[in-house]
Amino acid sequence: MDWLSSRRIKLIYKNEYQILARHLQKEAQAQHNNSEFTEEQKKTIGKIATCLELRSAALQSTRSQEEFKLEDLKKLVPILKNILTYNKEFPFDVQPVPLRRILAPGEEEHLEFEEDEEEGGAGAGSPDSFPARVPGTLLPRLPSEPGMTLLTIRIEKIGLKDAGQYIDPYITVNTPVASRKEDTYVHFNVDIELQKHIEKLTKGAAIFFEFKHYKPEKRFTSTKCFAFMEMDEIKPGPIVIELYKKPTDFKRKKLQLLTKKPLYLHLHQTLHKE
Repeated sequence: MDWLSSRRIKLIYKNEYQILARHLQKEAQAQHNNSEFTEEQKKTIGKIATCLELRSAALQSTRSQEEFKLEDLKKLVPILKNILTYNKEFPFDVQPVPLRRILAPGEEEHLEFEEDEEEGGAGAGSPDSFPARVPGTLLPRLPSEPGMTLLTIRIEKIGLKDAGQYIDPYITVNTPVASRKEDTYVHFNVDIELQKHIEKLTKGAAIFFEFKHYKPEKRFTSTKCFAFMEMDEIKPGPIVIELYKKPTDFKRKKLQLLTKKPLYLHLHQTLHKE
């Protein structure tokens, strides 16, 4: 079997796992009157959905050792077959995944955003002027004004050594979920219309990009890293900007590079002036 065929098969299985996971999630979160399962059984079904998500993520990983193996998944078959009588301890330390939908273009997914303890709490260090965004509809370009400049930023891709492991990754400049993951890159290839004229930006301002991804085992969306572009970097053409460790430092005073490897956020800027 050649490499391309193997990759296509992995993609098929990845999608099937995600579809089955979402069916199980719906059953796990069905109201009591609409379900034939007990609350404990629904909790077990939810955990199986989590394992399916983890297996799907493992198939996207470029690591030599997959985190959730096919052998692990096979252990769940007898549990699902005997869900009405199963009363043993679940074989994996996971929690049920909250119900999420596969988005159609233009839809917006409403998620509760939390940060784990190591990230310093939800929105740590984030002023009101930088609200959290969820993946979904891209905002249109503002109307042009004489003498004023608008900026379109194409978010092309972000380089991460473990790019394949992230579930539903996106960047909080209102991007949709990533288009694909390949090697050490998560690809987006979407245009972001800055919702303010360049001339109206506050002196010393910066445009921040937070890379987020879903953690099914912890049941929340987490920030992995961030990057920012300062005013003197706003110019037409391609640009790569460095990635920094969380939590996001909007004051830019205690910056720590995410990695020593040459991995960056790749952007392309287009300026529009009437």
